[in-house]
Amino acid sequence: MSAEAAAQFNIHDAKTNLSRIIERVEHGEEIIISRAGTPVAKVVPLRRTVNRTGRGSLRGRLTMADDWDSLETNEAIAHDFGLAE
Repeated sequence: MSAEAAAQFNIHDAKTNLSRIIERVEHGEEIIISRAGTPVAKVVPLRRTVNRTGRGSLRGRLTMADDWDSLETNEAIAHDFGLAE
């Protein structure tokens, strides 16, 4: 099973064709950017791990402890971040 080689652009062509390159990457292609024939960067598609539809999309999925905003909890958090007095 052989993988297809990634398309390669020199820096000048990449700057000139950035919109086209991004479009190709959005469709799953990987692009190599080269300087003087030497690969220096790879542009790859980002994979979204969370697909939230908007605010409140986690409503009903999270439970919070009754003391989530107590003085003791806030002091413990401040201590963890080195902000305790």
